[in-house]
Amino acid sequence: MSGLILGIETSCDDTSVALVDRSGHVAAIKTVSQFEIHEAFGGVYPELASRAHLEVILPTVQEVMTAASVTPDDLTAIGVTRGPGLIGSLLVGLSTAEALSMGWGVPAYGVNHLRGHIRSVELEGGKTEFPAVIMLVSGGHTLIAELKDPWSYRLLGSTRDDSVGESYDKVARMLGLGMPGGPAIDRAAQTGTPVLRLPRPMKNDAYEFSFSGLKSSVARHIEKHPDVSIEDMSASFVAACMDVLTAKADRALTECKPRSLVIVGGVAASRQLREAMGEVAGRHGVELCLPPMKWATDNAAMIAMATWDYVERGVQPELMPKPNLSLETP
Repeated sequence: MSGLILGIETSCDDTSVALVDRSGHVAAIKTVSQFEIHEAFGGVYPELASRAHLEVILPTVQEVMTAASVTPDDLTAIGVTRGPGLIGSLLVGLSTAEALSMGWGVPAYGVNHLRGHIRSVELEGGKTEFPAVIMLVSGGHTLIAELKDPWSYRLLGSTRDDSVGESYDKVARMLGLGMPGGPAIDRAAQTGTPVLRLPRPMKNDAYEFSFSGLKSSVARHIEKHPDVSIEDMSASFVAACMDVLTAKADRALTECKPRSLVIVGGVAASRQLREAMGEVAGRHGVELCLPPMKWATDNAAMIAMATWDYVERGVQPELMPKPNLSLETP
């Protein structure tokens, strides 16, 4: 087998390794979860995350290579997340990629994690029509941008505080739903009614996002009404988030007039969001592009897919961690 990229993703709390060809076919992938390590903390504990990556990264690489019957001679390149993310976690992936590159004689590319999410749509046969408007909604990021092509991005706006995914997690903890919060909130919302009056922060303010006020409003309501229905609160919170996100998407489609609307990131696995954005895209007559459910959250396949862009454009950033890497930077 030839023409494969080995992707490595260690930006946060999951260790993921994958092999992906140029068409987006995933030859093999393995993701090692750290859920049990961090569950007691109610969130990711950075020092423990980096130590856990160290323990499993090389065995995971070997397992993926063996599963696909691949040798280093079959690799076009190694792609590894260089940011944004937790610096300790990033260093584990970058150091591993650099060592493998030197040992195997295969070039290594430091990849922007955000661009990996955007390319997740193309995994397993997906296609994005350009120009496009992209909304990235995850635990660490909420942003909206215009894409002229797979490489050229113009940021329209991002969050000023909490990301929407982070807000989902925090509200889930308030309601005792545990982690990961997104799926738990969505499940509870399906049997609830959005009857509670919650704010829609910055809904009508261009392309910037803010979710801290919404999260605080939920906390105050729970404090005053400890017997509030978990299902109704979840439904009300989700409705507020959907109103904000769809308003921004609607505005971007009106102003940019793209051919497609791309929704990526962990929150893109939300059925409520997929349905809401389907309605927005339908009103504007554009194609809605979504990653398959299993590729919405952080994974090495999306990093490998994005690496093909770097290889073909001859862009090879240094293998240095950039915890606050922006979308516009390759």
